[in-house]
Amino acid sequence: MSPPATSRPSDDAHRVLLVQELYRRYGRGGTSLRYRFWVKKYAWTLTVGGAKLLKRALDIVVSLAMLIVLSPLFAVVALCIKLTDGGPIVFRQVRVGQWGREFPFPKFRSMCTNAEKLKDALLAQSHHAGTSAVTFKMKRDPRVTWIGRIIRKLSIDELPQLMCVLKGDMSLVGPRPPVPREVALYTLADRRRLDAVPGLTCIWQVSGRGDIPFPQQVQLDVDYIESQSFWLDIKLLLATVPAVLLGKGAY
Repeated sequence: MSPPATSRPSDDAHRVLLVQELYRRYGRGGTSLRYRFWVKKYAWTLTVGGAKLLKRALDIVVSLAMLIVLSPLFAVVALCIKLTDGGPIVFRQVRVGQWGREFPFPKFRSMCTNAEKLKDALLAQSHHAGTSAVTFKMKRDPRVTWIGRIIRKLSIDELPQLMCVLKGDMSLVGPRPPVPREVALYTLADRRRLDAVPGLTCIWQVSGRGDIPFPQQVQLDVDYIESQSFWLDIKLLLATVPAVLLGKGAY
């Protein structure tokens, strides 16, 4: 015959401790804790949101100002491209932006009109062929026109992307946007560079551009993503000027 059911002392002690813990968390003692939690949460949200707003404001102001100031240069470059072979002035590609979102990507055309068809025959001569099969870079690309060599050396061919910055598809500073073919070859680690809005310039753009192998480009992009700030963007924008004038790694 089993003994009658009784409440064990240990159960009562456990209930007392539970009530005390609930009172500590949600009673008078927990009010201060909850207050500090919400203050920290909203302070962090305000800080992060403010930094994004400041970055976007910089993008809009600078891109709009440059589009206006550089419009005479755009006209001269457009005329030279048109007179070279009569082909289109702007070359448009699909590029991959933040979190894999694709967007139209314009450049001043620096190559012959059938450049994409000729690319497959030149893949083996890529400057990055020995270190990575992801990106294609060629120092003496036969597809580049005479005006193309000038505008590529000075990065003038990239200036139409200021429209992408103004629209919000790109930022002034961020990892350079890859083409879908390259992204298809990315490893999981490589995809980290897609965690930020792509930019006109980035760390490896001011540190050697095409001379930097792809794995190092990825690492530099990840370093930027993990430490990006408004002042870092200003520093990289200022460093872009001498990098463009020197033309190191541009081809």
